[in-house]
Amino acid sequence: MSEQQLPVAVIGAGPIGLAAAAHLIERGIEPLVLEAGPTAATAVRDWSHVRLFSTWAEVVAPAAEKLLATTGWVRPDGATYPTGGDWAERYLQPLADVLGDQIRYGARVTGVSRTGRDRVVDTDREQQPFSVHVEYADGREERLLARAVIDASGTWSTPGPLGGDGLPALGEKAAADRISYRVPDLDNPAVRARYAGKSTAVVGSGASAFTALAALAALAKEAPGTRAVWILRRGISGATFGGGEADQLPARGALGLAAKAAVDDGYADAVTGFRTSAVEKSEDGQLILVGEDGRRLDPVDEIIGLTGLRPDLTFVDELRLALDERLQAPVALAPLIDPNVHSCGTVYPHGVNELSHPEQDVYLAGMKSYGRAPTFLAMTGYEQVRSIAAALAGDQAAAERVELALPETGVCGGAGLFDEPEQAEQDNAGGC
Repeated sequence: MSEQQLPVAVIGAGPIGLAAAAHLIERGIEPLVLEAGPTAATAVRDWSHVRLFSTWAEVVAPAAEKLLATTGWVRPDGATYPTGGDWAERYLQPLADVLGDQIRYGARVTGVSRTGRDRVVDTDREQQPFSVHVEYADGREERLLARAVIDASGTWSTPGPLGGDGLPALGEKAAADRISYRVPDLDNPAVRARYAGKSTAVVGSGASAFTALAALAALAKEAPGTRAVWILRRGISGATFGGGEADQLPARGALGLAAKAAVDDGYADAVTGFRTSAVEKSEDGQLILVGEDGRRLDPVDEIIGLTGLRPDLTFVDELRLALDERLQAPVALAPLIDPNVHSCGTVYPHGVNELSHPEQDVYLAGMKSYGRAPTFLAMTGYEQVRSIAAALAGDQAAAERVELALPETGVCGGAGLFDEPEQAEQDNAGGC
């Protein structure tokens, strides 16, 4: 089999990986999607209870919609807002079903390299197909050959630790059974029981932290004794809670206002300028956060760490990737997504030129391409894989052409708190 007859390996059957497969099929290229989880959209299902800021119109890839149309699938009302569960069940799983045996589940990629070449060897490197090592859920191992690799595995599996230096705080691993790195689903009875009547520290300052604080405040109104402590590495300023009522995205503004209300109404206490160095246990088994400055906070029962996500680069370590030293994003993309400068709405659409590496025909796409930046938009990822598929098909003009117009503002890194339809309908430009 010639290299051009080999499939393109797509790592991850999430929104961007599935969109990549749809675009490849549209271009007459065979995809092979490798998904570590048991179903499509495994990561999305983990936050199925959270509503997106994006409308349905913004989270369905055009090529995927064309593929689904052959089955009679009809996109949900484009002006409404799905939850993660809606997105998975009403779009991503049907798309995966169409792809059929072009997806392998329970297939965890453990390494990618060039056949017969580690990252040091130059000789005939680009003439060698990619070697993709896979471990299956049943314990089998396999080496697959691919003409190109699109790594759309995301960052969900690697949340940031509590430690203010980017490393796990001392004692963090030992207290793992009392620490969660996800927004809690308080409609789940078991999860609700974990936090009801308890004290919980929420570490983080983004939309996920806002969502957790607002959810715990709502729980406190029904379950006496429920208390939250909000831990911020920086101080509180006028921008801490977002734009509020002046926000161009009402749902995002409402989320910030709900978090502010949790503090103002006494359901959460804010601790600012606190960078965690250790997690200790009190005599009665509660957890004590210790700061780099020596401060020791009052004991809590639970900790929710929402300090961002980061890419797992271990299995692509034998490839020659050009990554920014700060964000761990492709070097040409990093200046465009630096969270110190940009929000989602100021990151313009991009494709192969910004996503290419010294290793030809390997791409990080979707959230993983953004490294540690939280500013990713789903429709930006769809544009990425459209461009990549065009380049792999040899259509460089289409690969370099921008086919996406982003709204003037976007929602950075997260999902919405709102669930009331009338409130959701107010927001007509969002992102995820």
